[in-house]
Amino acid sequence: MGTEKERKDTQMATIYELRLIFSGGEKDQYSREEIVELLDKIALAKGQE
Repeated sequence: MGTEKERKDTQMATIYELRLIFSGGEKDQYSREEIVELLDKIALAKGQE
């Protein structure tokens, strides 16, 4: 089990990853469904690491 700092670092890395996905995306606006779909893809990918 990781330390509190490791957990916070992982959370910040995930938030930054989301920021990169949205800022580099083709769209300026995303629907709720599109955001949920992106979050699901990230969660699945992280679950397989």
